[in-house]
Amino acid sequence: MADTRTELRSNRIHRALSRPNLLMGADREVVLITGLAAVILIFVVMTAYSAVLGLGLWTVIIGLLRMMAKSDPLMRRVYIRHISYQPYYKPTTSPWRRY
Repeated sequence: MADTRTELRSNRIHRALSRPNLLMGADREVVLITGLAAVILIFVVMTAYSAVLGLGLWTVIIGLLRMMAKSDPLMRRVYIRHISYQPYYKPTTSPWRRY
């Protein structure tokens, strides 16, 4: 008796489920936090200079975040994980190196 199920099964993976969660081309959480900081700067100081400064800073930061997300959309999560693992993995040439 030959096995009749020899062909491969294929499942569709939708792009919306596998793409990173970006807003305006950058990491969503960081964009919202910087937008909130810019709005706080604008409405707490309440001058024209603070409005220009807040919008200018937000625009520059969004540009930098978009460049970062273009190179790697998950860079912020990788960096946070790197910082949390730093006490365990010392920056040496080998784990057996003596100090």
